[in-house]
Amino acid sequence: MSKTEEFITHLAEGQKYKKDSIILGTGVLDGVPVNGAQIKVALKTMNRHGLIAGATGTGKTKTLQVIAEQLALKGVPSVLMDLKGDLSGLAQPGTANDFIKNRSEVIGVDYEPMGLPIELMSISDEKGVRLKATVSEFGPVLIAQILELNDTQQGVISLIFRYCDVNHLPLLDLKDLKRVLQFITNEGKEAIQKEYGQVSSASVNTIMRKIIELEQQGAERFFGEKSFEVEDFLRKKDGKGVISVIRLTDIQSRPKLFSTFMLSLLSEIYETFPEQGDADQPKLCLFIDEAHLVFSNASNDLLEKIEAIVKLIRSKGVGVYFCTQTPTDVPDSILGQLGLKVQHALRAFTAKDRKAITKTAENYPDSPYYETSEVLTAMGIGEALITALNEKGIPTPLAHTLVRAPITRMDILNEEEIDAVVENSGLIYKYNQDIDRESAFELLEKKMNELEEAQKKAELPGPKPSTRTTKRTVEEASLFEELSKNTMVRQLGRTIFRELTRGILGSFSRKR
Repeated sequence: MSKTEEFITHLAEGQKYKKDSIILGTGVLDGVPVNGAQIKVALKTMNRHGLIAGATGTGKTKTLQVIAEQLALKGVPSVLMDLKGDLSGLAQPGTANDFIKNRSEVIGVDYEPMGLPIELMSISDEKGVRLKATVSEFGPVLIAQILELNDTQQGVISLIFRYCDVNHLPLLDLKDLKRVLQFITNEGKEAIQKEYGQVSSASVNTIMRKIIELEQQGAERFFGEKSFEVEDFLRKKDGKGVISVIRLTDIQSRPKLFSTFMLSLLSEIYETFPEQGDADQPKLCLFIDEAHLVFSNASNDLLEKIEAIVKLIRSKGVGVYFCTQTPTDVPDSILGQLGLKVQHALRAFTAKDRKAITKTAENYPDSPYYETSEVLTAMGIGEALITALNEKGIPTPLAHTLVRAPITRMDILNEEEIDAVVENSGLIYKYNQDIDRESAFELLEKKMNELEEAQKKAELPGPKPSTRTTKRTVEEASLFEELSKNTMVRQLGRTIFRELTRGILGSFSRKR
């Protein structure tokens, strides 16, 4: 048996799948693509998460595009966080040329250009479906960790959420949260102290500054109504999974907002989706491009929460894929949870780069056909080292792979095409409306105005009630009791999950 035949047999033995799979490319041996050595990933294991890494310009975003395409063709929807603006082209067919046709022929796949169903979304001013969430849906644990609060300040946030729950004061946006913070140190200070104990003004001031910092990164657009329902990520069209492209090109300079959104999305999916157990294919896959923006700016508590959710969310049938430049951008505790690893070329310009390459090579299985550290620097554009998990959870053989070309456009949409996608959206009219209903801010302002008017009337000339009566009236009409009597419509959206969210996620909020 020749070396090439041994190579084909070696790969085939490690990729024996009983269920469906997707083809990513073909194996490369001694620098030559081998026909008949297809590299496949079992759909059954695509909820085991993954990593797509490589230096700038090596093709990692196109590999992400290929995986999302193949999932969509199998009926699996996905969510793509597009920070560079490279992925809107999924809506339009690619262009067939001789190079792509020859590449596809070597890999053993037909090249059929087509556009796929996509939904453009945004958490800022980009065109598309607006994604929002309320402060209450985040809960005190996530809010405290996003703001990077200490234990004392976290206690204040928990107090505020409890007080607003008891007194039916919806916390919908950051304006509501700031107003309640002002209230507990001013007009409502006595009522709060009587019911919950003294609250430090210094802690409240620190929290206020943290909120303002978050607002400066554009968070006021994200917090509010109408809350996005994550079930809308699970749509299909003509049997194909809908690809939700979240346009984040104006978020790169605001990493805290990005990490806030990402964590809230993962948390909401985890709390909303039912347990799925082992299934033949994932329910949803999320691709987080430029993942280093999440981890480089996250506190230890936030990292612990992300790690916990990544561990647990796969039981919901959800796969999470991190796309970044080097595996070292992802914490080891999360890297160890990733089943599919796609490593594009790395460049060794400095001693630090060479150390990173050596460390990266250690993360991959040994192969009798490659010296991994050498291949890492020798691969061309559109080539990658790939290993996945087979249906038994065993890593497949490491393969230097010639990755297939995307069937959709490898360029962005123009403005007219973007407008067309947005106009044809089935979700625009559901979410792109400004809602500012009566919530904590308005209710507290209204109550303060009513008390002020009552005080003015009491100061007008005329018969005055007895001291005993006045004292008794003031005692019985305390602000806390008045607010407690106030009734209103409960929050819209999914606030029915709020207590469940806090209970489950709260168990991860502190280091043990």
